[in-house]
Amino acid sequence: MSTVTTDDGTSIFYKDWGPRDGRPIVFHHGWPLSADDWDNQMLFFLAQGYRVIAHDRRGHGRSSQSATGHDMDTYAADVTALTTALDLRDAFHIGHSTGGGEVARYVARAAPGRVAKAVLVGAVPPVMVKSESNPGGLPIETFDAFREALATNRAQFYIDVPSGPFYGFNRPGAKVSQGLIDNWWRQGMAGAANAHYECIKAFSETDFTEDLRQIDVPVLVAHGTDDQIVPYEDSAPLTVELLKNGTLKSYDGLPHGMLSTHPEVLNPDILAFLRS
Repeated sequence: MSTVTTDDGTSIFYKDWGPRDGRPIVFHHGWPLSADDWDNQMLFFLAQGYRVIAHDRRGHGRSSQSATGHDMDTYAADVTALTTALDLRDAFHIGHSTGGGEVARYVARAAPGRVAKAVLVGAVPPVMVKSESNPGGLPIETFDAFREALATNRAQFYIDVPSGPFYGFNRPGAKVSQGLIDNWWRQGMAGAANAHYECIKAFSETDFTEDLRQIDVPVLVAHGTDDQIVPYEDSAPLTVELLKNGTLKSYDGLPHGMLSTHPEVLNPDILAFLRS
């Protein structure tokens, strides 16, 4: 397996497909998944001649089940370790959900010349949890319930989430894919319970406002209006307002996991943005 070792000794697994001289695209997965969640997109962009790279976040998938570092600062530092080791320059970074937060923090701090554009899909920025400064956010009790369900019976929780709100399979008339549900469970159970538990705080309580303000490169913000995990109104429109060069693309009625349920819609739109 291909891995890079971070300063604290954590081993980060990654996939790296395509020509070494191809334009690099780095994919950042959501909670509690792994690089495997990007298989469709990696194959699509590989066929377009890109060099496609995806890593497993620490504590997820095949990366080290580390005892510490389950916070956005460390996640971004791990990405820096990966992009430095691979010497990626003028790269595109695409993040889904929690991975979108990781992209925002990494891109805001990346050295000049490392990043060309970014794409945030169903992403957690600016901040998910409800507060006086974010009255439209989700109450902390929502995330407390996530933690309780994970600690009580993680295996069942990781069936319930993809079977219901993640892919919108709880909506009337939804076309349910058992394969997607099973693959979500498979990826989730490969990771560490402690990392997933602590990541709930990282994705829900981290405020990315200043990160978004600092980003200079063009950013596409893509979000489904029926996202039951990261509600549309408190995320995508607010994110675009904070970006210097942001473009909002809304997908009417599509769910949080629209990259998997509707890749034929999302992939060409992302490709067009990267080529623009």
